[in-house]
Amino acid sequence: MLVQRVLSPIDGVESWTVLGDDGAPVAPIERYLAYLTQIERSPHTVKAYAHDLKDWFEFLSTQALDWREVRLENVAEFVAWLRRPLTLRDGSVSILPSVEHHCTEATVNRKLSALSAFYQHAERHGIDLGELLRIWQPTGGRSSGWKPFLHHISKGKPQPRRAIVLRAQRKLPRVLTPTEAQMILDACGHLRDRFLFAVLFDTGMRIGEALGLRHEDIAAAESQITVQRRVNGNGARSKSRNPRTVPVSTELVRLYSDYLYLEYGDLDSDYVFVNLWGRPHGHPLTYTAVYDLVKRLRRRTGIDFDPHWYRHTAATRMLRDGVPIEIVSKLLGHADITTTAAVYGHLSAEDVRRALEEAGWFTGREVQL
Repeated sequence: MLVQRVLSPIDGVESWTVLGDDGAPVAPIERYLAYLTQIERSPHTVKAYAHDLKDWFEFLSTQALDWREVRLENVAEFVAWLRRPLTLRDGSVSILPSVEHHCTEATVNRKLSALSAFYQHAERHGIDLGELLRIWQPTGGRSSGWKPFLHHISKGKPQPRRAIVLRAQRKLPRVLTPTEAQMILDACGHLRDRFLFAVLFDTGMRIGEALGLRHEDIAAAESQITVQRRVNGNGARSKSRNPRTVPVSTELVRLYSDYLYLEYGDLDSDYVFVNLWGRPHGHPLTYTAVYDLVKRLRRRTGIDFDPHWYRHTAATRMLRDGVPIEIVSKLLGHADITTTAAVYGHLSAEDVRRALEEAGWFTGREVQL
């Protein structure tokens, strides 16, 4: 099977499909991926679901199973199949516990989530397996003290839970130190590139949001940038459905002015970030061009970073500086504050030590060690 990128001949919208061994789209997967595209899910999301469902259907093929007649036990076997090294997935060789798993726990959970959504969609089309990966857990009993949002409304009602979830170790988001961020900025050979990474550092916006910026989104007098959800010619996307305005520093505004005056010139384009030296000249900068730039900066600085680190860095910096988490959530464009808390509500060893020192934990002890 093969995951294939497709473009709509009508509006050029990007999507993905899965081709079978006969070269034709796998019908049930195609229906679901088309549905995701129609409800305007990100092409990156559609692509990830395509790969996850490709794995599922390949597994079913090895087991001679019909996707409409599987049981929960088959899903458990799928998990074990995913964890095996690629060359040993035929099951002919026993795997020692010390052998490294091919898919991490987080990756398996993501694939199971895609599988659950796929079968819930199929349920609406007469395939009675929507509950394959979902159980209904009764609420009540002994309480831990914590209550979810709107708990009073759903109190006493069964809540859906995933039937199979691997325990995954939560990884701390990768962040840049001030020294690393400065090194990357100083390694940029053009003001356009320096301004791009300065925007990411100052605002915490996603790279797709930055590449979709128009000049009208930057209010220099007010020192703020507005992130808009719109269709962009370079394929850049904003995950946030609602516009949000982010205050920025006067230094960033000055850098924007220098970029316009010294490099952008009288170019007739609405986009802030455009091709000034590459081809086609004047066209909006693409993801590919940015990642080529990142590769060059990695070689120059020795820092193995990617653009999303800037988002983690901005969020972590704001929280460490005492910005309330609800404000950080708003600035990042998260739909739910729980997303912000789940990703950034962490403490590093340095954060813990700083808090203890400020509390005087290491001084004025009543007991001498």
